[in-house]
Amino acid sequence: MEAFFGQHKLWAALIFVILATYFWRGLGVLASGKINKDGEIFKWLSAVTYAILGALTLKLILLPVGLLSQVSMSYRIFVCIACFLLMISKKGRLVPALILGCILIMLYDFIKGYF
Repeated sequence: MEAFFGQHKLWAALIFVILATYFWRGLGVLASGKINKDGEIFKWLSAVTYAILGALTLKLILLPVGLLSQVSMSYRIFVCIACFLLMISKKGRLVPALILGCILIMLYDFIKGYF
């Protein structure tokens, strides 16, 4: 057994990870029929999830790391407002707002390169 895992330890690890992942997914599928998705626990989980997402987004805007830190704060806030207004005008559709944000940040870098 040791000789097999010695030679194929990466494959063994991959198989173990796949089995462990699908085991828990299978249990989730079995349990999902008995869980009330409109219950108080799911409302609380949804609220916590949105709070964490909001905090991470705000941190990314106010305290960026890496290349985003080279973009001025006023422009980052402008991009956020523009994306938010587009998302509201499209009735909550997130994809157009994300595309607009990417285009505006790339445009900033393009314009900054010429001035």
